[in-house]
Amino acid sequence: MPKKINVLLVDDHAVVRAGYKTYLLLNDRIGEVFEADRGEVACQVYQQHATDVVVMDLSMPGMSGFESIHRLVQRDHACKVLVFSNHYELAYVTRAIKAGAKGYISKTSAPSTLVAAVCQVAEGGAFIEPEIAQRLALSMVLELDEAAKIKSLSAREFDIFCLLANGLSCKEAADRLCISSKSVSNYATAIKDKLGVKTWSELTLAATRQGIIKV
Repeated sequence: MPKKINVLLVDDHAVVRAGYKTYLLLNDRIGEVFEADRGEVACQVYQQHATDVVVMDLSMPGMSGFESIHRLVQRDHACKVLVFSNHYELAYVTRAIKAGAKGYISKTSAPSTLVAAVCQVAEGGAFIEPEIAQRLALSMVLELDEAAKIKSLSAREFDIFCLLANGLSCKEAADRLCISSKSVSNYATAIKDKLGVKTWSELTLAATRQGIIKV
C-alpha cells in the first residue's frame, strides 16, 4: 500500500481551506492535512511537519506566495510546492516555477485535478494544469522565435536596438554611437521590420522578454 501523502494547505481564506481539506481527506492517498493562513505561518508549520506537498495560494497578506515558495525551497531543497491560485496568467506561472514550485493549477479547476496534482507532485513529478501548460508551451515557442529574430540583427542593429529599448531617442542613440540621427532612424525601421514590431513599446517589451534589459 502506498505511503499516505501529508499536505499543508496555505490560503488566507478559512472557508477555502476547509472545503479543500474536506475534499482531500476523502481520498485514500491523503494522510494528514495541515493548514496555514499566510506564508510566515506556512514556513513554521512545514518546519514542524515537513509535509510531502505544500499547496500554496499566491495572494496572501504578509509574505507573498512567491517569497514563501522561495523561502521554503531554500530551507529544504526537497520541499514540493504546488501553487493553487486564482491567477492563471503566464507571468504568475513562470514566476512561481522560477521560485521553485513543482506544479501550478488554478482554483477554477475541478477538485479532482487538485488531488491528481498533489499525488503527482508527491511522487516527484511536476503538474501544470493542461490549459495553462498549452499556453505556456505556445509562449515558449513564440519567445524562441523572437530570440532567433534578435540573433539575426547585425552588430550595429543590435547596439541600436538595445539603446532604443532602454528608452533613448534616435538623437541620443546617434550621439552615443557618433552617427547621424537619420542613420539611426533608418536602422530603427529595419530593426522593427526584422522583429515584426510596430511601436517602441513593443520593441522594449521584446528586449525585456529576452532579458536584454531589466525593468
